Amino acid sequence: MSQLPTFQAVIESVEALSEDEQDILFDLIHNRRIAKRRQEIAQNAKVTRQAVSNGTAQRGTAADLMANIFEGEE
Repeated sequence: MSQLPTFQAVIESVEALSEDEQDILFDLIHNRRIAKRRQEIAQNAKVTRQAVSNGTAQRGTAADLMANIFEGEE
């Protein structure tokens, strides 16, 4: 199995790139992180919609949620 480079090695590799290549890399990483977060949000929405459809979703105010979370801790 191949060993992953260390964080420091990655930084040194990035620093060896030209400024234009670094800008392209940063844009690419930024855009991929945005896309990944969008996928996570979409998945959460899907799970939430399914819970609402199944009748297993809980509804209420923020105060209700906090009361539920901390119920029995007193």
